[in-house]
Amino acid sequence: MNSVGTVNGKNILFLQGPMGTFFKKIDSAFRKRGAVTYKIGFNMGDRFFSHADNYTAFKDKPQAWETFIDVFLTENSIDMIFLFGDCRFYQKTARQVAYQKKIDVYVFEEGYIRPHYITLEKFGVNGFSQLPRDADFYRKLPHKTVPEPKHAKQSKTKMIFSASLYYAFSNLFHQRYPHYVHHRDFSAIKELFYGIRGMTRKVLYIYTEKKYHAMITGELSKKYFFVPLQTHNDFQVLQHSNYRSIEKFIIEVLESFAHHAPKETYCIFKHHPVDRGRKNYKTFIMEQASLLNIAERIIVIHDTHLPDCLKHAIGTVTINSTVGLSAVGHHIPTLVLGNAIYDIEGLTNKGVSLKKFWHQHKKPDAELYMKFKQHLIETTQLNGSFYGLMPEALR
Repeated sequence: MNSVGTVNGKNILFLQGPMGTFFKKIDSAFRKRGAVTYKIGFNMGDRFFSHADNYTAFKDKPQAWETFIDVFLTENSIDMIFLFGDCRFYQKTARQVAYQKKIDVYVFEEGYIRPHYITLEKFGVNGFSQLPRDADFYRKLPHKTVPEPKHAKQSKTKMIFSASLYYAFSNLFHQRYPHYVHHRDFSAIKELFYGIRGMTRKVLYIYTEKKYHAMITGELSKKYFFVPLQTHNDFQVLQHSNYRSIEKFIIEVLESFAHHAPKETYCIFKHHPVDRGRKNYKTFIMEQASLLNIAERIIVIHDTHLPDCLKHAIGTVTINSTVGLSAVGHHIPTLVLGNAIYDIEGLTNKGVSLKKFWHQHKKPDAELYMKFKQHLIETTQLNGSFYGLMPEALR
C-alpha cells in the first residue's frame, strides 16, 4: 500500500490542504512520529484550520511568493512538502522550487480510484504523475491481490460545513491577507448560493431524470456514446489538455458526432456533480446540436447513475476525467482527448482520432487493466477520505 515512509527527524512543510481539518490531523500525527512540522497559510481559512504554534502567514503579493518559499525552504532545512493539488499558483510554484532543491514533494488529490480512496503521489499527480505510460511495464508485473478497501465514511455534511467555515473566515478577514489570489471565485455569498441551488437541483433531478435512467438501461442500451463533462474550472483540463474551456470540447465532440458517427446512434452528455449549482450546459449543448441538425440524437443529463451510464454505452469520450478510467474498468471502449495517466495503448483507444472512434473502437484489455489498477492502488492510493476515514499510513 502507498506510504510516505519514515518521518522521524524530518522537517516537513504543509501548504494548503483540502478545506477542513485533514492536514491539521496529519500535522499532529507526524509530530507524534518525531517530525518537525511547519505550515504556511495564505488566508484566514488556512489559519483557522492550522495549529497556531507552527503557522507562518504569507501576506505579500503573488510576485513575492517564489522568493519567499525559496528562502523558507532553505532556512528551515525542509525535507518534505505536502500539498493538495499541484496546478494552483502557490502549490505549483512551491513544487518547482522544491524540485530544484531536491526536496521531496507529496501531492494529495481526489482518488484515481473511487470510492474509498484518495491519491497521494510523490512528484505530482495526473499529468505531472511519474507513473509509467508503457503497457509492457504493466503486463510484466506479477499478479497481486489487492485487499478490498474499508468504507471511507465520506461525509458530505462535514465537507460542506468545512468549506463554509473556510470561505467565511477568509472573506470576513480578507484585509489580513489583502493580496491573496484564490484559484477560483472566492466569495462566501456566492458559494452559499451555489450550494443552495445545487441542493435544490439535486432534489429536482431525482424526479426529472427517472425517464433517462429507464432509457439508458432499456431502449438506448448500446446505442449511445457517453461524454462525461468535467468541472468548468478543472485544472486537469486547463493544464493537461489543449482545451481552454469545456465549451470548446463540447463543440468539437458535437461537430464530429454530427459528421462521422453512425446515424442510428445517440450522444449523452453528463454534467459533473460539482458543477450542479454552478454551471448548466444543457441550453448551450442543445443550441449547438440544433445548428448541426442532430438535436434529436443528443441527451443531456445531470445525476443519472454513473455506472449504468458507462455499462450501457457503446463508448466513452473524455478529456482526461477519472470517469474515463471507470469506463475502462467497465470494459467500455474509451477515447481520451487530453493527457491522462490511464491513456495507455491497450487500455484506451490511444492514437485513434475522434473521427474514427465513432466507428473503430477497441475494448480494454481486461488483464492489463487489472495489473494497472493493482499498481495504481499500491503506489498512489490511500484507503480513506478527506472528510471521513483517515488513511492508516498517515495516522
